[in-house]
Amino acid sequence: MARFKRLKVLNEILHVGLIPIFYHPDLETAIRIVAACRSGGARVVEYTNRGDNAYRVFSDLVIHFARQDPEAILGVGSIADPATAAIYIASGANFVVGSMLNPDVARLCNRHKVPYIPGCASPSEISQAEELGVEIVKIFPGCALGGPDFVRAVLGPTPWTLMLPTSGVQPTEESIRAWFGAGVAAVGITGELVRKDWVEAGEYASIAAKTAEVIGWIRQVRSQMPTT
Repeated sequence: MARFKRLKVLNEILHVGLIPIFYHPDLETAIRIVAACRSGGARVVEYTNRGDNAYRVFSDLVIHFARQDPEAILGVGSIADPATAAIYIASGANFVVGSMLNPDVARLCNRHKVPYIPGCASPSEISQAEELGVEIVKIFPGCALGGPDFVRAVLGPTPWTLMLPTSGVQPTEESIRAWFGAGVAAVGITGELVRKDWVEAGEYASIAAKTAEVIGWIRQVRSQMPTT
């Protein structure tokens, strides 16, 4: 079961503004990746459900950080159905992310008080997700939906919507300024942050440095935005 309360997880996502996203089939490598993200200032990290028996790696990852770094908040991504969501929640997932909206997954997560961040590609899907109790919606695929312009268009009539794009977000100052300037609540960054070549070369310090740099840009952009 989740170690963190739902409100705690949501508040940490909103506070930091960044979720590093990765998958790796090797537990020791996954541990080093999460540790690098944590060293860079990320509090919340998403492990995607990609390979066979990925939940076993995730379960061991949760156990490791519960002992070695209990402030780390680990969740799972690429969840499409309630059965898979249930396996990961039982394995200790503190939040569940999907590429699409599944009402049954939303109900399961609500029952367990676990945040659900589903992928939405239209105002109607966003509205349906919010009616199901979703606090933060994943804008996916963000790059194909129009990027920051899509965010601005949606926030016009529904300024209360909290959006987290994960596709098309680059770990560059220009990209971060564009997305947060449009009004996103947070962003998720995948292979451009946890780069394959860095992992293969054991350059975990580079992941930590880039994570810290992105978080710094987020803070800077937010400090320059008008308060309401």
